[in-house]
Order: sequence, then C-alpha cells, then structure tokens
Amino acid sequence: MTPTEKSRQQDFLRAVCQTSPYPMGLEIAHAKGSYLYTKDGLRYLDFISGIGVANIGHRHPDVIAAIKAQVDKHLHVMVYGEYIQEAQVDLAVKLTSLLPDALDQVYFTNSGTEANEGALKLAKKFTGRKRLIAFEGSFHGDTHGSCSVTGREIYRKPFEPLLPGVTFLPFNQVERLNEIDEQVAAVIVEPIQGEGGILVPNQDFLSALRARCTAVGTLLIFDEAQTGFGRTGRLFAMEHWDIVPDIVTLAKGMGGGMPLGAFVGNRTLMSTFSVDPPLSHVTTFGGHPVSCAAGLASLNVIVNENLSQQAETTGTLIRERLKSFIGEKTEVCEVRGKGMMIGLVLSNSEAAARLVKRTFEKGLILGWTLHTDCVIRVMPPLNLSEVEMLEGLKAIEEALG
Repeated sequence: MTPTEKSRQQDFLRAVCQTSPYPMGLEIAHAKGSYLYTKDGLRYLDFISGIGVANIGHRHPDVIAAIKAQVDKHLHVMVYGEYIQEAQVDLAVKLTSLLPDALDQVYFTNSGTEANEGALKLAKKFTGRKRLIAFEGSFHGDTHGSCSVTGREIYRKPFEPLLPGVTFLPFNQVERLNEIDEQVAAVIVEPIQGEGGILVPNQDFLSALRARCTAVGTLLIFDEAQTGFGRTGRLFAMEHWDIVPDIVTLAKGMGGGMPLGAFVGNRTLMSTFSVDPPLSHVTTFGGHPVSCAAGLASLNVIVNENLSQQAETTGTLIRERLKSFIGEKTEVCEVRGKGMMIGLVLSNSEAAARLVKRTFEKGLILGWTLHTDCVIRVMPPLNLSEVEMLEGLKAIEEALG
C-alpha cells in the first residue's frame, strides 16, 4: 500500500461514517462487467452485484452512453412532477408497458426505502385506515417508516418508538392470514425474502395473501427492490405466482448503477397524492433525469438480451453445482432461491464468515444476508459469462475444501 493509499484509507475510516466494525475496505479504481479492480492492481469477481444493483454488470456501455447523453442535455431542473422530462417519461412508459395493466402509473424515488415510504403513505391515505401488516424476517429499508415494517426486532429496537399499529405475521404461513382485517390499510411483503435468508414461499402462500387482502379491502404491496428486473428468472418475481399486487416497489437493479427507485400502482390509487391536499407526497431529486436515462438503458438491455431467461438458465446451473457441495465433507446445508437470487446455507455463522473470507482471498466477493448470518448471498450479474461462472464456482469449491 502506497503512502497515498494508506492516507486515503485512514481518511475513509475517519471522515466517512462506518456502518459496521469491519468494512471490506477495497479501494476501487474502476469496474467493468462482472469485475471490480482495486488501486493496488487486484481484480475481484463480484458475485453479489453491489447487493443486487449491477444486474447487467458494472458500467455497461449502453448505460454509460445514456448517462453521457443526458448530462449533455440537463441535470436537475425542477422538483418532481412539474416539468416534462423526456428521460422520466420514457422510462415510465417502458416500465408500465412491461408490468400488468393494473400497474400503470409510476412515482419515481431515489431508493427502495423511499419507494416503500411512499407506498405505505399512499395506502393509508387511500384507504383511510391506520394499521399495517408485515412479516417476520422481512427487510424494507432503514428510514423510519420502512424500519417500522422490517421484521427483525434487533434493527427496530434502537429507534423506537416507530410507527404504531404494525403487526408482524410469520412468513409463509397461510393459517395466520385471517388476522388481516378491515382495519388494515396495507400488507407489505417481499415475494422472496432477501435479507431474511433468500426464502422462497410455498406456491399457495402469496395466492392466499392476495385473496385475503382483496376480501377485506386491504392493499397488497410487493417489495421487489431486490427481486425485480430479471433477478429471479422473471422480469418481476410476481410473475412466478401470476399475482398482481396493488402497489409494487422497485429499486436496486432499476438504475443500472445509478440511484433510482419507484412505486407503481393504478391511476386512481396514485391520484390520491394530488388532492386533499395537493402535493401530499413530494420529492426533490426522485426520478433524476440522469438516473432515469440510465434506468431506461438498463431495462432495454435486460429485455432485449432476454437476461431474465439467462438468469433462469445460469441460476439453475449455479444452484445445481452448489447443491453438489452439500455433504459430510463441507458445512453446506442447503441451497435456496430462484434464478440468480441464491442463498447458500452454512451450518453456522462461523462457517459462513470463514467461507466469505476465503473466497475474498481468492478474488471472489460474496456476502451474508443481513438478518441471517449463516446464509451466503450469491447474486452475480445476470449476464455472467460461462467462464466467469466457472471461475466463481471453483473459488467457492476451493474455499469450502
């Protein structure tokens, strides 16, 4: 490490707020495709895609070209919803053309937690109800409202009191869904729990949840911040179950590497924010034109290159190979997931930490899920090549050995 690099590392630890005691501390020089390159000349294969952001890899040329073209036109020009901005409109039109007909109007945000905040406010205002239901093990973000419906007490407790009237039900248990009643404004759910351990629900759970919400007039919110944009082998995870929520929230892979989120509903529902009073929910930077230009370019790549299908095909190969590691000679217990949203379950947290450390030393980036320290997240870019896939699997196999 050069003196300059050492000084920058010290500045990083001193001046940039740390959210864990042991940050990875890589100093990134540049990134391209599935790889990160550090200032000290090392190359790392990114098998977590910046936690589900780099669905089409890092610095895709189409995204870079779209960003440069938009920068030459304009940056921020006005708070949300007042001016017609081509990048915003084009992305909204493309996005709604790919979603079910009942999801036909978009509100752009900067992130997933902001999208969930907007969706929760919208549900309360539209229904006039006060209660919310979420699920144990869920993660919906770290702002106050999103934290209030996140299903791990350890992450809520330090910030209480949070939103009142929130009930948590066990995920994937149909028999408890009758607790959703006419007092509940919305139920928020991840179609596949991400930070909870890459948990895929049984076939009947989401169908029963949709039916119960419809029966009692409760809005159903699907949080697809992590599952959207091809990650699970479908463009949106809701397609696996053929279910249409009342609101879907999006982020992470949406922006092609730029900060971007959204919540989407029908026009009648979304119009709630424009009356009684007007400007019920506003944002300054949501739907930033540069982010929207990048998002449209990224979405076009996913659709035109059929990366959802590639995620299904490559993800199946990865899961089958990882399943072959289960046995007495390793500490691998289970492999979960759909498409390229994969959870590798180790026997205990020490084994998981050891695997992440060993693969890191071999130039492969993995990480465990936030709420489950024995589940390793395996989420490479959807356009991962066969050579890159084999490189990553070899590193995992050697690290397990």
